[in-house]
Amino acid sequence: MAEIRVNMEVGSDGVAVIEICNPPVNALAIPIIAGLKEKFDEATTRGDVRAIVLTGKGGRFSGGFDINVFQKVHKTGDVSLMPDVSVDLVVNTIEDCKKPVVAAVEGLALGGGLELAMGCHARIATPKTQLGLPELTLGVIPGFGGTQRLPRLVGLSKAVQMMLLSKSIMSEEGNKLGLIDAIVSNGELLKVSRQWALDIAEKRRPYMRSLHRTDKLGSPAEAREILKTARQQAKKTAPNMPQHFVCLDVIEEGIVRGGYNGVLKEAKVFKDLVLSDTSKGLVHVFFAQRAISKVPHVTDIGLKPRHVKKVAVIGGGLMGSGIATALILSNIHVVLKEISPEYLLKGIKLIEANVRSLVAKGKLTPDKAERALSMLKGVLDYSEFKDVDMVIEAVVENIPLKQKIFTDIEKECPSHCILATNTSTIDLNLIGEKTSSQDHIIGAHFFSPAHIMPLLEIVRTEKTSAQVILDLMAVGKLIKKVPVVVGNCTGFAVNRTFFPYSQSAHLLVHLGVDPFRIDRVISSFGLPMGPFTLQDLSGYGVAIAVGKIFTDAFPDRTFHTPLIELLIKNGRNGKNNGKGYYIYEKGSNPKPDPSVLPIIEESRRLANLMPGGKPISVTDQEILEMILFSVVNEACRVLDDGVVVRASDLDVASILGMSFPSYRGGIVFWADLVGVNHVFTSLKKWSQLYGNFFKPSRYLEERAEKGMLLSDPSPSTASRSRL
Repeated sequence: MAEIRVNMEVGSDGVAVIEICNPPVNALAIPIIAGLKEKFDEATTRGDVRAIVLTGKGGRFSGGFDINVFQKVHKTGDVSLMPDVSVDLVVNTIEDCKKPVVAAVEGLALGGGLELAMGCHARIATPKTQLGLPELTLGVIPGFGGTQRLPRLVGLSKAVQMMLLSKSIMSEEGNKLGLIDAIVSNGELLKVSRQWALDIAEKRRPYMRSLHRTDKLGSPAEAREILKTARQQAKKTAPNMPQHFVCLDVIEEGIVRGGYNGVLKEAKVFKDLVLSDTSKGLVHVFFAQRAISKVPHVTDIGLKPRHVKKVAVIGGGLMGSGIATALILSNIHVVLKEISPEYLLKGIKLIEANVRSLVAKGKLTPDKAERALSMLKGVLDYSEFKDVDMVIEAVVENIPLKQKIFTDIEKECPSHCILATNTSTIDLNLIGEKTSSQDHIIGAHFFSPAHIMPLLEIVRTEKTSAQVILDLMAVGKLIKKVPVVVGNCTGFAVNRTFFPYSQSAHLLVHLGVDPFRIDRVISSFGLPMGPFTLQDLSGYGVAIAVGKIFTDAFPDRTFHTPLIELLIKNGRNGKNNGKGYYIYEKGSNPKPDPSVLPIIEESRRLANLMPGGKPISVTDQEILEMILFSVVNEACRVLDDGVVVRASDLDVASILGMSFPSYRGGIVFWADLVGVNHVFTSLKKWSQLYGNFFKPSRYLEERAEKGMLLSDPSPSTASRSRL
């Protein structure tokens, strides 16, 4: 492992070059920060040093503060582990240094890296260098003076946009805005930076301290208007994320009371935000997403993924066309098979529409769109399957049909071919039971729309080979998906965990709770839509089919609702025909449909669940918990059955597959934060009042009794993780 250190060399020109060395991105770890302080103090006191250049080793300036420190703070609750960088190093040591300091910036300067550079008296960068302050994505704000210096260097409006959206810019734009003083080639970077530092020392160039500038802040009235607009926008887009509002408050403090006061406020509130649940959740997700690529007995046994160049997709419907789109966009040749010329033409048109929509949104150039579409070939038989590396079956959920497809393709495909199914519910062992290639059979469960949704559940059976799992993980990354390896069971990891979501919502409606209130509560929590809006969107046929699958698989803990069948009987099918729980009119948001209430009343009479025939009285918090704790309860069973490698995998899958809010850390992390005992005692109380649907799982009960977190690993889970 490369040594983490700060180097310093003093040239014959009197310039000390201080170099950050912590590969791969020169993260500002605690020893680096201590080393910077030491080297700057030495350079400042040495008589042979006239000026200083700060740079990073290996073509990268710095990717920012070491996030591992956040993790330690969250585990210990000890915020004193955060070093005093802002005032001690950036203000006192660098910016107030009597010798000029120039940042020689290459590759990237993000977060604390850019903040160090902004503390210098000039910034020279190479072309295409990435600059940004993405701290809000970790639940905090820039903590090394970024909230004060960025507005003073690029103007308030642009700075607010960069911070609140965590949007980085390239050095070329930075140069136009005034963040970067000059752009030079990589080979010239140090030479020009040294000369620039000497020019400042010899008063040929100005000695600029960013914190003292006010020329780009605009008038107080203009500043107030920009901040007011930003707050209104944050209320719409980030209502549950305190760091956005705190960031704007701190920026305002610096404008009203001066940069140094702004820095002091920033340092104080930064430490408060580090300990917030939002930061804990977002930092957890950051590390969880890196952990999913480590799969025991797959990624640690010396195998290398094989290159997948050509894929056959069987079925050109909504899912098949979406999967084919994702593949061709990543330069993988696709053979799309359908059963008739009409269906094939329809599938190709869906793929073309997917690609064209990306062009229309500016996410794809017309050239790249044409190149992608040239990778697609439509067929009506298996003659083109002789040289494919993988087949993805995406036909309707029909077991005999899928079994026939798999016996057919086994005969037609090369021996190394991966045989994948996009089923969302059917047992893979059933699909492949009539084949002799069961070690090649794997689930590639995409989420709709497949070319947009980021999650790919890779479903393995006990017979799936490690090589096939590794190959599909590589394909997932190549097509810009986040692959999570899961076990084989009804609904796999995500759909199984979340099947109680709509069922508990229906149970609450039959206990007398208003469905529109339920949707509002769930949306306020941070999910993009409530369960009834979601049902309207996906259609009632899907709800009935999925409900039946889970009722058959888990009859002891499901709630069968009469409401959906009544809605269909009354000519409703959600958004599909414009009539559901909500009214759908072009050009306006869905509105609650009062004419659905008599149908709900009829369903309540049929179910006869309301105690004494009267609606139950519940708070919004209880509604939220009754719905989401039932999901947590099923997550516990998923963990207990070893369906996922680790609890954090289920957190990532819940965020990417079900849009559980990332700032809450995922379903298991959130439950641990709420308190395992609270989840258990609540479910136990509701199960006594309303029946087995809420009965706590054995895993949850054991964890509550032992005072353990749901995410704490247990030996039994690890041993069963290939289920």
